[in-house]
Amino acid sequence: MSQDTITAALLVIGDEILSGRTKDKNIGYIAEYLTNIGIDLREVRVVPDEMDEIVEAVNRLRARYTYLFTTGGIGPTHDDITADAVSTALGVELYEDPRIIAAMLERLKPEDLNEARRRMARIPVGAEHVVNPISKVPGFKIENVIVMAGVPSIMQAMMDDVAPRLQTGARMMMETVEATGVPEGTYAAALSDIAKAHPDTIIGSYPQFHEGRFRNQIVVRSKDGAKLQAAVEAVGAMLKTMPASPR
Repeated sequence: MSQDTITAALLVIGDEILSGRTKDKNIGYIAEYLTNIGIDLREVRVVPDEMDEIVEAVNRLRARYTYLFTTGGIGPTHDDITADAVSTALGVELYEDPRIIAAMLERLKPEDLNEARRRMARIPVGAEHVVNPISKVPGFKIENVIVMAGVPSIMQAMMDDVAPRLQTGARMMMETVEATGVPEGTYAAALSDIAKAHPDTIIGSYPQFHEGRFRNQIVVRSKDGAKLQAAVEAVGAMLKTMPASPR
């Protein structure tokens, strides 16, 4: 791994995701967001609202990657245990942050600040706030773990707040080469040779079959513009030697 490669994992927390009741709308957004700021999302894991599962995943992923982002499980109900799990994983205590209580009271009457809502004011000792301008209750960042809401609009606002505090690397560049009329099986071996000859690139083939004709796309990625172009040119030259399939 090069010095300018910053990596991340995403831990999606929630029984509702695994049951299919809620369709995740955050993975693609976070992946694109991180790519655009020079952080490589390397792994996504989905776990249920179970303490041991979350703790194990947090400890494994935070040790393996530069950053670990989590979504979900920071609401007011009994099954919202992400803050508890992260504090357990890192071996720190939770405390009720008076700044969060004050922010909540900007939207709530004091008599409506019940015990369930107060749960959302608990964060690990030493954590920084990840600001939530929508509903006021923040996420938090502690060490290399960033805890965010599962609600897409709130998560997106939290990403905007935390992003300037993150270390970033070189941005991944991408170009797509159309392989119209050429089936994957025809160019697979040659494409493998190109990938081996251009080790600082990532080359993928994405097949489609449209109106009786192959219309594949070969995507080339690299953090080095010159190496990207060299691989793209090699792919283009290779495709010109390949016979198109009949309709």
